[in-house]
Formats: sequence, structure tokens, C-alpha cells
Amino acid sequence: MAQPIYQQESRAMKIARHLGTEKIAWSLRRLHCPVADDALVLEIGSGGNPYYRANVLLDAYEETSERHWVPLIVDRPTVFAFAEKLPFKDKAFDFVIASHVLEHSRNPRRFLEEMQRVAKGGYIEMPDAFMERINPYPDHRLEINVRQGWLIIRKKREWQIDPDVVELYEDRVKEIITKQVIPAHPFVFHIRYYWQDEINFKIINPEVEMMPHSIDQQKAISRKITMKEAVHTKLLTTIRRLFSQHQRNAKIDLVKLLRCPDCHFSELYSEGDAVVCSHCGRSYLLRKGIPDMTVMQESK
Repeated sequence: MAQPIYQQESRAMKIARHLGTEKIAWSLRRLHCPVADDALVLEIGSGGNPYYRANVLLDAYEETSERHWVPLIVDRPTVFAFAEKLPFKDKAFDFVIASHVLEHSRNPRRFLEEMQRVAKGGYIEMPDAFMERINPYPDHRLEINVRQGWLIIRKKREWQIDPDVVELYEDRVKEIITKQVIPAHPFVFHIRYYWQDEINFKIINPEVEMMPHSIDQQKAISRKITMKEAVHTKLLTTIRRLFSQHQRNAKIDLVKLLRCPDCHFSELYSEGDAVVCSHCGRSYLLRKGIPDMTVMQESK
């Protein structure tokens, strides 16, 4: 297998780390996408803060507790779909980004296989397995680490693998770790994994039955946005305008990139408020102009 040739850190990131400003280097990573300007980039699980370089966005939910009810950003071509069943043609993209989404998957093998099918290479980011063990989230189903270039994946039976350790952690050190240690050393507590052509991964306990579905998808209770949150949102919007390929993204014909999630035929067309498969006739609703490939409608 060819080894990744992607530059894993930008020059600005390297300078920041050399100066000991890890927090700044970590923020700069979102500006770093090691592909040519004409490369087509997909982001899976783009949520409320998509990577600037992504040309096409994909998320499963318009609203979800998995991203703490942060509003979905749809400032470029967007699709509703699941990562385990990507609605795109083979090798439709040069690069795919999956940041803090793999750990949510109920089927990591299928997730990674689909990434390899639709793209030539990519970047995966997630919490380190140690951090996941002591500071778990109810909607995280996997613990993931990297050993000798391989993603080592452990499926979780329950969202807390070791409740006693979690209780000890939360009793004394959680505030120090989350507010001081992690912000000062973010690269230590996260996995950043680049791949090209193929993802080396191993699920060490494939026989384990996945933890039950525990995500509450009810609508969030509305609350007043703080001034700090409003300023932060405005700043992110401004940065996206500066660094995203808006003119190019506006010209992307999204339907030409799609394939039918049901029969896998690669010729779809728009018809009224739906995207329709030319082969099986299945149609997928357009919600506010966004193809929703998560639910099939009746055949035409």
C-alpha cells in the first residue's frame, strides 16, 4: 500500500508548535488541507463548523444532540445521508474529511469502507482512546487509537467501559484536565490520521454487540445566545467567507456526484422537489434544496 504523502501540518502549525503555542497550532489545523486548489473535497459530519476547504458537506441530521444542538451550516452544496451509506459515485472526491464523527458510528467497518470507496485519500480526527475511556460521551460508541499506522478500534458495550475510573476522574481531576491540560496539549489527546488509497484499520472485538442507541434526537430547548457565543459565531462565519472556495462551490452540480443508495446506480436527476434514480425509480426528497438520501420515497 502506498504511504500517505500528505503534509500533516502546515508551516504555520509547525511554527506555532515550535514556539510552544499548541493551542494556536490546534486552531490552525482547520485551515490546513494538504491537497491542490482544484481537488474536490467532501466533509462527512460537517455539522455547525465545517472545514473551510470542503467543497461538499454531508450530515445525517439537521438537528441533533450529537453536536449539542449547534445549528447545521449549509453554506455550500450539502447532502443529508449516513456515512455508512454514502450516496456518491466511486472516487467522486479527491479527499474526504471526517472530524469527530467516526467514534459515533455503529458500523465502523462500513464507515471506513465507504470513505475509501468515494475518495482517493483523506483525514480522520477523533478523541484518543485514553481520553475516551476516562471522559466518555453517551453517544460515542468506539474507542480508537493508532499503532504503527493502523487505526485500532474497540467497540463499546456501554458508553462507560469503566464507571469506577470515570467516577474517580470526575471527582478530583476532570476540571483540571478539561480546562487546563487538554487545551495546552490538544495533539496528545486527539488522533489525527491521514490516509491515501487505503485505510489500515483493525476492529479488535468485532464480536461485541454494539452499545444500545442512546441518542435523544428530540428538539433542543431554546435558550438565549450569549454575547460571547454570538461573537464567536460571527467570527467563524467571517473566516469561512475568507477561506472557503465559495465561487467554485456555487458552480458544483451536486446531482452529478450522486449515486442511488438503494441500487447504487450512478445516474440521478432532479424532478420537482426530489432527486430520482434513473434505474430503480426511487426518489429522495429535496429539503430546502438539500437532497435527503436517508429516506427513500416510493418508486416513480
